[in-house]
Amino acid sequence: MAGGKSTPKKDHRIKISGGELVKTGQIVVRGINTYKAGHNVKGLGTLYALCPGKIRFTRKKESNGVVRTYIHVVPQ
Repeated sequence: MAGGKSTPKKDHRIKISGGELVKTGQIVVRGINTYKAGHNVKGLGTLYALCPGKIRFTRKKESNGVVRTYIHVVPQ
């Protein structure tokens, strides 16, 4: 831990919580691969909103048994 180099970066995290309002193009998650893009959300490493609305998280079990968390934007 010399010089604080092993501390995690602060910019890689969830930017918006569930139920909050977002604008078009607003970044929802940056740098976290555990969240996948759902409806009205696009991106791979950085997920952003395609339309204005509320954020909603859902969990779904895939065919290989892994549980994934999807982020959706519900339009207003």
